[in-house]
Amino acid sequence: MSEGDTTLSIPESASEAEAAAIAAAIGSHLRDQEAAAGGEAEPTWEGERWTFAGRIENTQSRRVRVPSGAPTDGWAAAGRTDRMR
Repeated sequence: MSEGDTTLSIPESASEAEAAAIAAAIGSHLRDQEAAAGGEAEPTWEGERWTFAGRIENTQSRRVRVPSGAPTDGWAAAGRTDRMR
């Protein structure tokens, strides 16, 4: 991928979970680069943890506490809900 190229290529052999993990990792990396270049503050869960916990309750029929150290990217956090109690 060259600078300015926004095309994401995922191997055809990747499962849905692998494709989501690849996209989340690349998205996180790009946000980190943008934040470093622009001097922006890291995103936080401020005001969003309850919303995310509600989504987990609605989709997984269980209640969890979203730790403050959980990834702030929704895709990355969704991949870690099995670790939330």
